[in-house]
Amino acid sequence: MRISFLLLVSTLLVSAPAVAQVGLPLPDIRQLMQQVQEHQRQLDTLRESYTFSAMQTVQDLDAGGRVTKTETTEAEDFFVNGHVIERKVKKNGKALNDNDQRKETDRVTKLVEKAEKTPRGQPLEGPSVSVTRLLDIMDVRNERRANFRGRSTIVFDFVGRKDAHTHGLAEDASKKLQGTIWIDEADRQVAHLEVSFVDNFHVAGGLFANIQKGSNFHFDQELVNGELWLPTGAEGTVQARVLLLKNVRQHFTERDYDYKRFRVETQSKDAKAPAPAVK
Repeated sequence: MRISFLLLVSTLLVSAPAVAQVGLPLPDIRQLMQQVQEHQRQLDTLRESYTFSAMQTVQDLDAGGRVTKTETTEAEDFFVNGHVIERKVKKNGKALNDNDQRKETDRVTKLVEKAEKTPRGQPLEGPSVSVTRLLDIMDVRNERRANFRGRSTIVFDFVGRKDAHTHGLAEDASKKLQGTIWIDEADRQVAHLEVSFVDNFHVAGGLFANIQKGSNFHFDQELVNGELWLPTGAEGTVQARVLLLKNVRQHFTERDYDYKRFRVETQSKDAKAPAPAVK
């Protein structure tokens, strides 16, 4: 369920600190989001010079909201052809055993091969919807400027239009969402996003899953090394009924940290493996 949220929200998706530009006219939201998309494409190559660590915590909740089970996963993330690849290295604080390491290596190798063949901007897995199409489905309101972490941002609220004609899982789900997005005004990057389901969403007519009203998610990015924007964390709560049998209530958090830049050097015909950058 966490991955489905990330796939959906990712479709919504360097300079000195700035304060809100009071008095200046607000940009057209459609043009703004197209600029966000274009700026992200421009940074894709630079992102592939970075790795970072991710700590994910998933808590199962009972009907009263009490935690019944907690699982953690630690991973190393990197980018290939604009796509983020995640290699699991620990589960519940313990390093993977030899067998699990081999399975993870095989999985990551296949994912890298797929990423190399998948055009930038298209998801490796799951449904997607373009920013332009998303704005056709959403009503945008309450545009304003605000300072967010010391930088000027363009902020607007959005809510899915129930009367919008949609096709496919991602577009259908978008009609059930409402939220708020903060766009860094100088860099045209998503700084913060909050989104929630305002109605139940039935997957496969409810036979596969029913994501319940109130499920929510938020996502953060920050400027790293004064150079580019990278994810710093996410958090959300998902309530769903799966296969008409099981009620699932989960709270998840992700913390992204330890950003490292590496370089690939080539000598003669032999290419060296990525090495940490010299600072």
